Amino acid sequence: MVPPPVVTGISPKEGPPGTRITIRGEFLGIKAQDLIGLKICGCDCTLLAEWKSPNKVIARSGSCKGRGDIIVTTLSGGQGTSTVQFRGYHETIGPMKESAVWVEEAPVQSFAWGRRALSPTNYQQEDPLGLSVEGNVKKFPEDELFELYGDASGELTSEKFHPGMFLLQHHHATSLDDLKAGLAYLRRKVNSQKEGQLSFLKANVGSVMEQLDTIILLKDQFENDLKNYGTNPMEQLETAIKESMIEANKLFDDILARRDRADATRNALSVMHRYKFLFCMPINVERNIKNGNYDLVINDYARVKNLFKNTEVEVFKKVLREIEYRIETLREVLRKKLEEVPFSLEDQKKIIRNLINLEAEGDPAWDGIVSYANHLEKSIKTCTTEYLESESREDDLKISLAIKSNVSTPMSIKQFKLTKNEENNTPVKVQCIEALCDIVMEQLPDLWRLGQSYFTGQLHVTVDAKKQRPFKNLVLSSIQNAVNAMKASCDSSLEASWFLYSLKRIRQIYASLIHLDLPSDALDIFGKFIFELRLQCLVGLFKQTVDKILLLKCKETWEIEYLDGDGGITKMPLYFEEMVMEVSKLARETAIICGPREAPLLENLNHQTLYYNEIKATFAAFARCLQQLAFNCNEDIIDDEFTMVPQLTSSSTVYKNKDIKPHGLTWEQRLLISLSNIRYTLKVLLPRIEENLKFQGYPDLSTTVGYNSDWTQLKTLDTAVLNAYLERRCDPLVGIIEPNVYIGNLDWNSNLQIVHVKPYVQEILANIIAVHAEVRHVSPCLLERVLSHIVESVTEELARLILCISYRFSSSGIIQARTDILLMKKALENYCSPRAENFLDEALKAIPQPVTKEDAQKIDMILTKVTTLMQLQLSCLMNNIDNVNTTLKKIGYNQLTAL
Repeated sequence: MVPPPVVTGISPKEGPPGTRITIRGEFLGIKAQDLIGLKICGCDCTLLAEWKSPNKVIARSGSCKGRGDIIVTTLSGGQGTSTVQFRGYHETIGPMKESAVWVEEAPVQSFAWGRRALSPTNYQQEDPLGLSVEGNVKKFPEDELFELYGDASGELTSEKFHPGMFLLQHHHATSLDDLKAGLAYLRRKVNSQKEGQLSFLKANVGSVMEQLDTIILLKDQFENDLKNYGTNPMEQLETAIKESMIEANKLFDDILARRDRADATRNALSVMHRYKFLFCMPINVERNIKNGNYDLVINDYARVKNLFKNTEVEVFKKVLREIEYRIETLREVLRKKLEEVPFSLEDQKKIIRNLINLEAEGDPAWDGIVSYANHLEKSIKTCTTEYLESESREDDLKISLAIKSNVSTPMSIKQFKLTKNEENNTPVKVQCIEALCDIVMEQLPDLWRLGQSYFTGQLHVTVDAKKQRPFKNLVLSSIQNAVNAMKASCDSSLEASWFLYSLKRIRQIYASLIHLDLPSDALDIFGKFIFELRLQCLVGLFKQTVDKILLLKCKETWEIEYLDGDGGITKMPLYFEEMVMEVSKLARETAIICGPREAPLLENLNHQTLYYNEIKATFAAFARCLQQLAFNCNEDIIDDEFTMVPQLTSSSTVYKNKDIKPHGLTWEQRLLISLSNIRYTLKVLLPRIEENLKFQGYPDLSTTVGYNSDWTQLKTLDTAVLNAYLERRCDPLVGIIEPNVYIGNLDWNSNLQIVHVKPYVQEILANIIAVHAEVRHVSPCLLERVLSHIVESVTEELARLILCISYRFSSSGIIQARTDILLMKKALENYCSPRAENFLDEALKAIPQPVTKEDAQKIDMILTKVTTLMQLQLSCLMNNIDNVNTTLKKIGYNQLTAL
């Protein structure tokens, strides 16, 4: 951006109005069009400015006086600054000197006795001291005078006259003796004027004597006339004139009769010509009405009424009746126009004033207000009807398209909607709301202003105070009709985005109505509607978010992201959090935020409950989405009497399409991932969302009426998913225990050499390790929760099998059985719940104690040996990663040595 202009130099630095000034500086404009303002001493001189270059501008000063800055304004840099100042002053200029400004003529001086100057145009100001100023060729510096006296003036006729400044301007080189002589001259001049009329008579004694001689001559002439003609000669003269008239009439009777007829004709023609305006008035009225020149008709009618209102002349009365008939026609025309409305407010006022000037009957102003209110109501009804009919026509078109295309109606409607959306994305109901807003914005302010003009007397009619209440009812009724029509269009079929758009448009007209200073009753109608619409927007936004959340399952890729301390999750919880935060922010910025004269939305307990239910619906939708992801994946899976392998390291799930596995995951793995997502949502996401919502100003969810521990429905889903996973893993695992226990015709009363635990123990531990690895891969946090249930099921089955042995244990059987159970207890101690421990204790109690001390020592020896041999398995179950790695390295080393 270009820096602001800076004025650093001017030439000249002072001058009277019209002085040509050269202004120099920096950034004074890129081009001539860039210079948009120039002020010199506060006077706008833009029209007199001429741009030369970015460093030079030439202008002429205005009628400024005193010192001031030169401020240049450009389009690119804005308003600038000035480091120099210009001083303007006004010169006293005589009529013989050229000047660029108008010079007032000298005022006519009036003296105390009525004497005036002979020639006001001969403006030649004499020196009041009577001294010559020829020696004062060099003027006293103006800058020093300005510093000494400021705005004072040295001109005798100025209101701010200062004698010191006068002496410095005109007599700064005059000696003291001459100034004393001038003072004596000024005193004599003043004293001579104080002598008054006596001085005047002395100066004009010749003229006074001439006047006295003239008066004496007139007196002598009057006295001579009285002697010659008497005191009253008029009676004799009058008698002689009458006699001469009688004799003349006798001689010229015929001539006089013809003269009278000629005079009468002449008088008639004169009347016709004189009152031509009146006789032409009817045709002129008719012509002006046809051309729409109503003002001319009203002016002519007012003129005729003033001139001939009380006439007794029959001809004039007849003409007046013709004029009145045409004026009545004009009144009817104006009344019809007043009822037709759509005019601007000024045109409406003009029609009302015309009717008032034409002395129309009734109250034209009130009739105009009622007509305007009726037109507003009719416009609202017409708009609503047109858009509703348009919508019904669209429905008929949809049905006809469905019939012609020979497909089902829903598909045709869908196709039509797609085509319609491509052509015009705005729904018909939203278009209706826009049209209603435009009608209210255009007509309601004019109706209100027309009423205010009526009651404030601007329409020049007699104001009826009783009509204030009916007028208020008209305004309230109009607003209520508009609101009802908008409510009919704002139904639940609209999308949330269109609700927000409608809310924005309605808020705009509401703000305009507030500036109109409408009564609070009228504003409250719109305020309540906006409040309801805000609630609808809030609900609509969350419902739209619920629909989006239900579609999140389509975005699931089952790619696991590992978080510190929270295990592995997919992007589903983060997608959900993003959607909730986005809708909460959008709702706060649109529906929750309060506009002018709008009430807070979530202060009421019922509205807080409504908000809580919408938040609850979003979590319920997310729970449903997770449920579908967890359980609906088996649509492509057949549960074919699970064919078990010796270990559960491979899935027991068989797919209909053996070549394809959804995302390469088994159903059990999906259940685990879903369980981890649910756990992360409950533990991390839910508190974070609650805190974020509270930070944004939403009510605290934990204090809401109806709040319960499982309001998100995620805990119920968590239990269901866990049970499904346990069912998929526990049943096969428990089912293979009994066959493996008695594999090879195991008999607990035989006397075999005991060197290791039985294979069924290794099988159980291997299967539990497989589940352990599967769970740990997804979320280590779920290990204790999942494995504790599996261990309970396994220990319960072992206890059942031991307790079901009906024959006597041999010494070898006791050693074998106790060794197996003790190893199981040691290996699973991290995941043994109290219930599982009870099962193992019951199994140990059911096995007899070792017969001899050597048998007990042998049990300990075998346990030590097996623990060493199965160190890798035990380390896995104990979550000791270091021991696992050490064991693996050790195994690898031995194998390399063996090779």
